Amino acid sequence: MARDQIAAGPGIYGVLVDAIGAGAIGSVMALPHATAKLGPDRMVAAGTLGTVLALVLFGLAHDTPTALVASLLAGAARIVVLSSLNVSAQVALPEWVRARGLAIFMTVYFGAHTAGSALWGQVAAVWGLPLAHFIAAAGALLAIPVTWRWHLQTGANIDLTPSLHWAAPVVSHEIEDDRGPVLVTVEYRIDPANRRPFLAALDRLGRERRRDGAHRWGVFEDTADPSRFVETFLVDSWLEHLRQHERVTNADRVLQTQVQSFQLEGTPKVTHMIAAERA
Repeated sequence: MARDQIAAGPGIYGVLVDAIGAGAIGSVMALPHATAKLGPDRMVAAGTLGTVLALVLFGLAHDTPTALVASLLAGAARIVVLSSLNVSAQVALPEWVRARGLAIFMTVYFGAHTAGSALWGQVAAVWGLPLAHFIAAAGALLAIPVTWRWHLQTGANIDLTPSLHWAAPVVSHEIEDDRGPVLVTVEYRIDPANRRPFLAALDRLGRERRRDGAHRWGVFEDTADPSRFVETFLVDSWLEHLRQHERVTNADRVLQTQVQSFQLEGTPKVTHMIAAERA
């Protein structure tokens, strides 16, 4: 754009790149107040609208002042959207898995950034730079209503601190940390009339089990006794199961209490089994 649309040299190109950084720094100053007032969803929408306006100005820019305004706006809009998405990813994850989750988030974000760069570069090569900017602006504008039903920072009101309410497993002898896999079973006795809501609640609990390290999770019902259900899941090792005890959050505790409320009497019976060592 600096070379072809504005017919400027590398000096102006450097100024435009600096303006993107200056716009990002400037928006950081007002970000906390604006986020508190608008909320994360509206902030991302505002940042996307800012990106749309910047793209249109880039497409129309045939002079340095227009391109400079577009660059400042693009830098500010980008940091608004990125910071809002980043915070939403952080508050949605428990502490023990937060770094891993953020790594996945950043990989997806910058992977899409790279793929998008190649895509729009090809569009610009075929149809010209201004039209590429206008098409990208239309796509960004369309993204607002398309993605509006997915809200950000929904995990901010969920208590993801460790609850540490699981009782320590009962063992008859010392078990090496790397032994496994471990089979955990939980036996429930419920009123058959509550079968459907019980299984729905248990399915939500199953997602929590898998998030904390379980695999091959399932539910079985007794063919001879309609009130007896057994939840099962595997964990790779004994140490991994002990870590599960540390990963359960207060929000998970509420979910488990909902499942256990279907229990007719007492508490569900929990059994720990480990793969037998064969000669």
